[in-house]
Order: sequence, then structure tokens, then C-alpha cells
Amino acid sequence: MNVSEELIDKALELKPQEKIFLIEALIESLDKPDKYIQEVWLKEAQVRLDAHRKGGSKGVPAEDVLGESL
Repeated sequence: MNVSEELIDKALELKPQEKIFLIEALIESLDKPDKYIQEVWLKEAQVRLDAHRKGGSKGVPAEDVLGESL
């Protein structure tokens, strides 16, 4: 899909505050969570937590992961 130059020209003519509103609206439209993916990850996280609590996995200290002391 090509965005017409007319649309771009109109957007560039907006006042700064209107541009910010447009940008935020566009970003929000792209940043909607996918319920299916959230459910899959929630189940996976629970499986991993259960395995860790049962000793089935070894934890890694936060300092090793983040590279800094908390």
C-alpha cells in the first residue's frame, strides 16, 4: 500500500500539537495486544514458574541478566 503524497503533505501542514496527536493515534493503532499471544505467553510463563518452583530449572541472578547490581 502506498501512502499518497497528498496525505503526507496534509499531515506536514498540521500544527505541532496536532502532529503529536496524529503520531500517538497511529502508534496506538499499531500497539494493540493480541489476546491469543497473551494467553499463550501466560500459559508458558506459568509452566516455567511451576518447573522452577519444583526444581526443574535453575534461576539466573538478576545481576547476571542485567549486568548490574540491583
